Amino acid sequence: MNPPRIDFAAPAYRSPTTAVVRRGPCLPFIACLALLLAGCGTQRPQEPPERAAEVVRAEIVRLMPASVADRNGWAADIYTAFSAQEISTTTENLCAVLAVTEQESTFQADPPVAGLAKIARAEIDRRAGALHVPGFLVSAALRIDSPNGRTYSQRLAAVRTEKELSAIFDDFISMVPMGRQLFGGLNPVHTGGPMQVSIDFAQAHARGYPYPVDGSIRQEVFSRRGGLYFGTAHLLGYPVNYPQPLYRFADFNAGWYASRNAAFQSAVSRLTGIKLALDGDLLLPNSPLAGQTERAVRTLGKRLEMSDGDIRRALNHGDSLDFEDTDLYRRVFALADAKAGKPLPRAVLPGITLESPKITRTLTTAWFAQRVDERWKRCMARAGKN
Repeated sequence: MNPPRIDFAAPAYRSPTTAVVRRGPCLPFIACLALLLAGCGTQRPQEPPERAAEVVRAEIVRLMPASVADRNGWAADIYTAFSAQEISTTTENLCAVLAVTEQESTFQADPPVAGLAKIARAEIDRRAGALHVPGFLVSAALRIDSPNGRTYSQRLAAVRTEKELSAIFDDFISMVPMGRQLFGGLNPVHTGGPMQVSIDFAQAHARGYPYPVDGSIRQEVFSRRGGLYFGTAHLLGYPVNYPQPLYRFADFNAGWYASRNAAFQSAVSRLTGIKLALDGDLLLPNSPLAGQTERAVRTLGKRLEMSDGDIRRALNHGDSLDFEDTDLYRRVFALADAKAGKPLPRAVLPGITLESPKITRTLTTAWFAQRVDERWKRCMARAGKN
């Protein structure tokens, strides 16, 4: 099991087949007539007919590992996540959500984390040290009674889950001046729930959330229903052109389109001889400065017949499918394919080492994606689709 992530540094976030198939109307009747037999009959060739809710929920129950408790409850929440977002309930898509959930939490809505109290206190001490706050002041602040009558120190010592830890930090930040000094009003717990989804991602994609919000979107992420809804959105809520689900699983860990962008970086590196980190980040985040990838691409400017401004404008599409329609993307791969004498991959696993206070061994995005992919294949085998 991949230990649930507590990302004290906010993570960057950017189908199991080529793209998420969403339900939608066929072409208008007149347009279909205009296209004759090539109209409605060919507009949705890969989209299976939608099945009744009870049929989908029954399939989800069958596909889950035998050890999962409250299988009907999990199935209902997963179905709602798909239905509310109009994501097609193919077996491939269902198995993708089940595989990530099993990997991240073994189907626990708020999974316990070993040594969480020690991790949390170490983070507080690290923040204090960075701000040159004396340790005795931190200890004194933690001895203050929290809203539930126990001291913050007592609550930290007993904390077992990210939901509990997030609540402690919320209270600590709002009630104790030291909390605001250390964390600036921002809760340092950045992921949670059964799919370990980014809370920032959930807050940015809360429109259309189908449930009444219990307190805040942050709190919803730690619930089974909320964690599954936003986790499904993060995993399947964007179109891709990947040849296999492995790369979508990598994106779930590294950010949307990270696998596609890493392949682009690899092509640029082949053409320029410049070693690039295959991390999927085409631009420096929130910066007008050119990063390593952009600088490397600029050295190809004359061959690409593109100015620095043209290159920057194209790279700005790196967080969407549109990037594949840019002159930059097409020209880089045309040159790289010609140099290699064969078509190069349009998706590769990002070369990212996972960092978290909870991780005690070297883990990578590739490791995560491959583990989820193994679970996905087992799920597909249970469905009789090897």
